[in-house]
This record gives sequence, structure tokens and C-alpha cells, in this order.
Amino acid sequence: MPAQYFQSHHKNKYPQEKLPLILETGMSADYALIDSGNGQKLERYGAYRIIRPEGQALWKPALPQKYWVDVDAIFTGNREEEGVGRWHFPQKPLDETWPLAWNGLSFLGRFTSFRHVGLFPEQEAHWRFIEEQIVKATRPVKLLNLFGYTGIASLIGARAGAHVTHVDASKKAIAWAKANQETAKLTDHSIRWICDDAVKFVERELRRQKNYDIILLDPPAYGRGPHGEIWQLFDHLPAMITNCRKLLSDKPLAIVLTAYSIRASFYALHALMRDEFINLGGTVESGELILREEAAGRALSTSLFSRWIA
Repeated sequence: MPAQYFQSHHKNKYPQEKLPLILETGMSADYALIDSGNGQKLERYGAYRIIRPEGQALWKPALPQKYWVDVDAIFTGNREEEGVGRWHFPQKPLDETWPLAWNGLSFLGRFTSFRHVGLFPEQEAHWRFIEEQIVKATRPVKLLNLFGYTGIASLIGARAGAHVTHVDASKKAIAWAKANQETAKLTDHSIRWICDDAVKFVERELRRQKNYDIILLDPPAYGRGPHGEIWQLFDHLPAMITNCRKLLSDKPLAIVLTAYSIRASFYALHALMRDEFINLGGTVESGELILREEAAGRALSTSLFSRWIA
């Protein structure tokens, strides 16, 4: 390599770094990972004890079988059924939705056909982080939540005082998020609900010269936009992070990236984020989000994350 290449590359100042960082969620009033093993996990969501598949639970359950029998709902994945029909209710039939809460914020759980219930409790570490960032800013904060799903992070941001823009490609997810806003009694708070392809939305916001102080990204490994747009994380994430940096305000606070179900290490996300935030200062923190099991104290890793903090 020519000497001038190394000299010019050396002039680039990378953000500081902190890794590996393990962010842990334990028990709360409305959630607990009670036990896990044999490819399943036993959880408590509000008043209900639920069994769902968990591929990473390679170990044996810590609790006796009687604890796994006394449950309210089991995800069967029966492909001949839809929605609630893919769940088995051993005790009695349950409604599709039920009340949940986090830190005083009320919202709805739902038995979906793809095993999720609308709450990803491991995200608690990010929720507390964005809440702290908004409160500490002591100024109006604009938050963009991309791939926002049921809107828990959007509601937390709005409750903390941010002006929130929530983007998801699913009309059903947007409707669920709006229902959560009503359940949380936050209809008077500033949230724009937008059903759109995240990539196209970000590109339009750049053309409009919009900017945000905090950007959250929780992209799937693979997804489709409302008009058939295709998202492939490994193909599209680098350009998305580049554009998100361009969307940051003159006084940015953070960008938070979470990735589920991908064959990669958090080191890959970390290197991408450090590259994208060259010469912008701050710190890139990367690692895993985990749930701490109640029965045996084992850690269940759920996702990778990387976040740039100004």
C-alpha cells in the first residue's frame, strides 16, 4: 500500500469504543424468564405463564415438569390455523389481547401467529437508555424509531418528552401501536405514526433536509415493505446506517441498532458503526442483550446491539 494511504487513513478519528457490553434484563412486575431448556422457554407476561420455542435453550430445564404443565398458553405453530389458533390454552380460552405494563406504561400483549406477543423485554436496557438521554438533554428532542413494530420504545420516548416519528411497514403493527398509545393514555403526546418502507422513508427525509437527535433501528434479517420492497439486512444495513448518520441533527444524542436472528457477531455491527461515525466523536458500545433466568440464573442471549453515543 502507498504510504499516503496510511497517512490519510490515520487522520480519520474513530469514536471511542466499549465492548463487549452485556445488557441484562431480569424479573419485573410484568415479565420473568422463569425457566428454559429442551428448545423452549417458560415466561411470565403479566398474569399469564407462556411457553414458546427457543432454539438457543440447548440445556435441560431447571424446574420439575409440573411447573411446565401449569401454564396458560403454549405456542404450537400449527400451520393449519391463523392468529390465536396457533396457540394452545390448557386452562381456558384466552382473549387475543391482554394488559401489560413497563415502568408504569400500559400497553397490550397479543397472541400472534408468529409466536411473538408484542413485547421484547430484553429491550428494557435500550428503553432506559433513551429515556435517560431525552431527560438529560433538557431541550426538545426529536426521536426516529425505524422498524418500530408495536411502538413501546416510541411511547417511552414520547412520555419522556420527545417528539417521536414511528415507522413500520406493517399496517397491523401501526394499528397495534396506536392501540398501545390509547392504552397508555398518551394520545396527547407527539407521535407521528407512519406506515412506510424504512429505507424509502429515510431517503425522503434526507431530501426534505429533516433531522433527528436519536434514531432507533430494530431491523429484521429479512422483510418486505408495504409495496413489496425487499429488505435484506446484510445487503441494506450499511447504506441505512450511512443515511441515518446524515439524518442526525447538529446536536445528536445517539443511534441505537439492534439485530435479531442473524449469523454474525456483534463485532461486525461494532466495526460498521465505528466506520460510519468516523470524525464525529462519541463512543460506540456493542454487545448482546440477554434475559436472566429466574430458576437457575442462566443467561439467554436474545440479540446483538451496537449504539453510538455522542
